Amino acid sequence: MADDHPPADRDQSRLDETAERTVRQVRQARHRGGQAGRIRARQWEVTLVISVQAGLAAAIAALLAKNLLGPGSHVFAPAAAVGTIATAIGQRARRTFELLGGVGLGIIIGDTLRFLLGSGPWQTGAVVALAIAAALLVAGKGGPLVGQAGGTAVLIATLAPMERGLELPRIFDALVGGAVGLVVVALLLPINPMRVLDRAAAPIFAVLCEQLAELAQAMRERDGDRTLKVLERLRGTEGDLSRLHDALSGAEEVVTIAPVRWHRRQQYHRYARSADHLERLLLDTRAMARWSTTALQYDEPIPPELPDAMSRLGQAVAEMRSECRVGEDPQRTRRLVEECAELAGRASASGVRSFGESLVTGLRTAASDLLRAAGSEPDDANRIVRRATGAGEAEIHPPVRRHLHRARPTRAARARRRAHLAARTRNDGRAGLPARERPAR
Repeated sequence: MADDHPPADRDQSRLDETAERTVRQVRQARHRGGQAGRIRARQWEVTLVISVQAGLAAAIAALLAKNLLGPGSHVFAPAAAVGTIATAIGQRARRTFELLGGVGLGIIIGDTLRFLLGSGPWQTGAVVALAIAAALLVAGKGGPLVGQAGGTAVLIATLAPMERGLELPRIFDALVGGAVGLVVVALLLPINPMRVLDRAAAPIFAVLCEQLAELAQAMRERDGDRTLKVLERLRGTEGDLSRLHDALSGAEEVVTIAPVRWHRRQQYHRYARSADHLERLLLDTRAMARWSTTALQYDEPIPPELPDAMSRLGQAVAEMRSECRVGEDPQRTRRLVEECAELAGRASASGVRSFGESLVTGLRTAASDLLRAAGSEPDDANRIVRRATGAGEAEIHPPVRRHLHRARPTRAARARRRAHLAARTRNDGRAGLPARERPAR
């Protein structure tokens, strides 16, 4: 019978859903592959820069040590220079001072114990153990200070008995190597701090824009599984945040010690403040993904203004990135943020429950954080969001206003009023006369 066969429309709708799901998965896989490729390209670029800096620093340190410090120094000075360069960007100046401190600590402990205990295998072990212990107590953790203290203690314990006067050249080796490393970083091959920051922040901007749009679409379709996937994706951004913090540390080091980058200091500080609020915005988005998932699980009503506000917020993030990169006034960002807050106010006035109200609060907080990331002061950002939210609420429930219009009195009413005032005046005058002057009744 014809009724036993499923309708053709239903088969077509299922095919369309399957095709749309396949296309969406292909796009997501392509996007993730492109993002991974960009991350690998940035890693290759950083690797190339550090390698060239380390090679140049080692060559210059070896040349200076060979011509100025004498035999043997052409080994220790380049090693110190490479040790300064081949560390995390943003820690090179501190590493240089730790390197010098470790050399000095190793020399003091090595010479003292060698004078008290003499030379030999077990004395070398004791010297190194005490030097490492003292360095760990000073530094609190492993690092260049601990490594240099132990290495210098080994040199003092093994070579000093055969070669006198090793202590002072060792200090000069470390000083020359560290200074050459800093000169290469600061003067010869300084990185562009803003370029490093922009590339480090790019994955976070991409994740925010993509996942806010995905969250808005999932809320429109009331798809709790998609909102949960958005939450998991946002939770996997710890690596991106870590790279952003490293980039901020490296950029701060460059604008501090590199004279050719001093003109970038103000721009760096502005970018650092924006990055702080950008991290807060990421946390706000993660919280909204969690609340939307819970709201859908409890079958709470989702007004259409809520996903629209999410979409506006994602567009505002993209606009802020483009406007900040070219140094424009973020007018389009503020306009989109105001639209987001206005839609959030309309959603709140339309009727939401507990988790929906949390979503509205999260949208307002995220909008304020985005305005702060764009350069607005906290009071201004809060005022803009509060005004836009109130305007959205007023569109759904206009405030009750009482217009009191005083009727214009007629001519007869004015005449009665004048007669009343005249009679009152006469009565007041009579009440004020003495008893003998009052007219008899």
